[in-house]
Amino acid sequence: MSYTARYVPAYRFKHITKKEVPYMVYVLDIDGQPLMPTSRHGKVRRLLNSHLAKVVKRCPFTIQLLYQSTKETQPVSLGVDAGSRHIGLSATTEREVVYQEELVPRNDIVKLLSARRALRRSRRNRKTRYRRVRFNNRVHSKHKGWLAPSVEVKIQEQITATKRICQILPIFDIHVETAEFDLQRLKAMEEGRLLPAGTDYQLGEQYDFYNTRQYVLHRDEYTCQCCGTHDNNVKLHVHHVESRQTGGEAPNNLITLCEHCHKSIHAGKMMLPKGKKRGKSYRDAAFMGIMRNTLLERLRKEVNVPVTMTYGYITKYWREKAGLEKSHINDAICISKHPYARPLETYYLTKAVRHHNRQIHKTKFSKGGIRKRNQAPYLVKGFRLFDKVLYQGESYFIFGRRITGYFDIRTLDGTKVNKGSTSYKKLRIQDTAEAYLTEVRAIPHMNEFTCVLA
Repeated sequence: MSYTARYVPAYRFKHITKKEVPYMVYVLDIDGQPLMPTSRHGKVRRLLNSHLAKVVKRCPFTIQLLYQSTKETQPVSLGVDAGSRHIGLSATTEREVVYQEELVPRNDIVKLLSARRALRRSRRNRKTRYRRVRFNNRVHSKHKGWLAPSVEVKIQEQITATKRICQILPIFDIHVETAEFDLQRLKAMEEGRLLPAGTDYQLGEQYDFYNTRQYVLHRDEYTCQCCGTHDNNVKLHVHHVESRQTGGEAPNNLITLCEHCHKSIHAGKMMLPKGKKRGKSYRDAAFMGIMRNTLLERLRKEVNVPVTMTYGYITKYWREKAGLEKSHINDAICISKHPYARPLETYYLTKAVRHHNRQIHKTKFSKGGIRKRNQAPYLVKGFRLFDKVLYQGESYFIFGRRITGYFDIRTLDGTKVNKGSTSYKKLRIQDTAEAYLTEVRAIPHMNEFTCVLA
């Protein structure tokens, strides 16, 4: 069969690579309810060959029984190590770990929203001479409890990951660790100041200032930090050291410049003096402070399983007592209340990706004043972006396509194959593109220890 057509092979056990079934096979009964997983691959093969079971998912490998069976299960606890850039999930019984995953949520929302804002502004300037002033039409003023899209998407991804595990395992309870950071204390430690205590938390760095701009001007003593101008007749501006998209409106990303230096820097004629850099970013710490209560509240509403909260110092105590290395997965094992459970030799690495590229045309004009289309065809040689393909016995994902039929295939950690140029004729499609890309990874330097029941 030609691979130029949209071809997806049937889910059959002999088409699954050995790497895709590392240890556990997850089992559903005839009604779709989760049973205990199994590591008896021979029995799974016989069930599939005799048509007593069917494959419902490739990664993680899940089968559904086609006959009535007993529904005896063991208590399985799910530990969730919530985070901003990496999320650890581990499902455990008293004796062993039955599932472990590291989820990488999307971190491109701020960049995409900033690009959309710039494109809309340029389009309005080209096509609209005047727009009525708008005031009370912002979402946060209409809907109480509104969260920024960059925060909202990460909360939803953690909830979705939890639901996916509940669909393949009989989860009895969920334990979530959400950290809360003392930003004022962290900033004081970085700057070498006295640590805040008592009423110091009410007297922050911007206390008694009308806004951030006034604070930055006062901090810089109303002096241009580039040329040193300090004159009442010179107009002072507040400049972003890094773009607002990257550094935000935090005071450590703002600097005082005179009007002349500000224009010269944006024109590329001058550079900021050495040492004038943005301080440490606390974006991830701020995210955890915003999302912790919302995540727990929504989990309790959307999942029909008891959800409890735990703390980082408890996780650290059990991790050190069990002799586990510091990692998101090991933290999740301790969070699940079974730190002595025997871990698996592999884990699932899951990465969330965008669904579609909504930008229709490229920003720059081509010759003749024509805007080229930015969107590639839906299918190129029968393949779509983020399809999972088989190449030389290994599974990869399509990260880039060319009309000529040479694709950029990679693993989820970004490792390229053949310097980003592989012919479509050598690829065989395994799974169609989804919002969550999953692959099996081996745990490096796994500690060997005896399983001791707590």
